[in-house]
Amino acid sequence: MASKAFTLDELKRTLREAAGVAEGVDLDSDILDTEFDVLGYESLALLEAGSLIEREYGISLDEEAVNDATTPRAFIDVVNAQLAPATAA
Repeated sequence: MASKAFTLDELKRTLREAAGVAEGVDLDSDILDTEFDVLGYESLALLEAGSLIEREYGISLDEEAVNDATTPRAFIDVVNAQLAPATAA
């Protein structure tokens, strides 16, 4: 089964499910390079989002790589790096 690339919209959906949205934060604005702490997400929320993504996509994310991803762009890159082998198969 071929997987598609993980997108910003999918990340926003997952973040909302994992931790909600902080008051005053607009996830629908241009957030791709905004630090997660500015968006109101701490490491625990990102780990929870990572767990949801792992279950939904059937992949395993490197916990250290998830912790090092400080922006949505970096987080999406971490997920897509794990999806890439699945799409190549």
